[in-house]
Amino acid sequence: MESKTALYIHIPFCKQKCLYCDFPSFAGKEAFMMDYVKALCSEIKNKVKNEVSTIFIGGGTPTYLSLECLSALKDCLDEIKKVNNIEFTIEGNPESFSKEKLEVFKSMGVNRLSIGLQAWQNRLLKGIGRIHDIDSFINSFRSSREAGFNNINVDLMFGLPGQNIGDWKETLNKVTELNPEHISCYSLIVEEGTPFYSMSLKNMLDLPEEEIERQMYEYALIFLKSKGYKHYEISNFAKEDMESKHNLVYWSMDNYIGCGTGAHSFKNGVRYRNIEDIEKYICMINSEGSAQVDEYINTDKDNMEEFMFMGLRKTKGISKAEFMERFNKDIHSVYGKIINKFLNNKLLLEDDDRIYLSPRGIELSNQVMCEFIL
Repeated sequence: MESKTALYIHIPFCKQKCLYCDFPSFAGKEAFMMDYVKALCSEIKNKVKNEVSTIFIGGGTPTYLSLECLSALKDCLDEIKKVNNIEFTIEGNPESFSKEKLEVFKSMGVNRLSIGLQAWQNRLLKGIGRIHDIDSFINSFRSSREAGFNNINVDLMFGLPGQNIGDWKETLNKVTELNPEHISCYSLIVEEGTPFYSMSLKNMLDLPEEEIERQMYEYALIFLKSKGYKHYEISNFAKEDMESKHNLVYWSMDNYIGCGTGAHSFKNGVRYRNIEDIEKYICMINSEGSAQVDEYINTDKDNMEEFMFMGLRKTKGISKAEFMERFNKDIHSVYGKIINKFLNNKLLLEDDDRIYLSPRGIELSNQVMCEFIL
């Protein structure tokens, strides 16, 4: 009997692409929406054979889909087997959460929303290419509550061009006043191929200094804890028992299936990836029944690296017993030297079964994690 699996569904459409975004998403492709959803439903039907423990519809902007497309997707998802207490998330931008769409999400079985706010200040939103303003966020949040959603995540970003520590404090303060169940705080990373990358090469990006960015993160840790949010992963904070079950699947290296353009899957140690191009995806699904463009079988070395790299993202870290169970090796026989180095400089902490990042280690997490690549 195959174990339960998480399902990720990618919706690649956006009204406008944000200036920092390097995800496989596209503006101006609305004409392909219905054909895409039909192909997507066909892929879901082919791929998802066993019970699903979580569903996450991400993008792009899933809430940008037309009501007709959402209805077709609902019919498809009604057919798959789901656990009784499934966590079913859809993410979207504030301007696209209409009353009608919220009703459709309810009818689909969606019980968790993730709203991309990023910042409270309209000047900052404009500066990063967002098409909503703060009022549309407040309206969408309130409408979601009125529609009966009692599990809402708000995505925030810090280290934005022109952002100062006062802006960040105001953002956290205003968002926590709304009392969402979950908050994600990501630092801006300027990715190659994005408009921000071109701007940075021309010195046109007014980014906060590294020290200011570090202070922003530190402030978030202290402030969110004082508001009752538990810091359970480097960038994620949740009220009691409201952690994202879907994301915990990735960080714990459990099986997940990805459907849609550019979606990744990980099943029994094998990684798959779909083509990113929308038209090619539709064509491949219709003609071949699959849009997979590569497959990689993880070696034991890969699995050990990922177990450490992903597991250390969680504030509770990794279990030594689980390492032994998965790889039939004592963790210290593989990583003893590195673990001792970081224990000595207080970036890692260790107790009976767990190894985890110290508060200082969390700040320098990239530096620590890199060394676990064998």
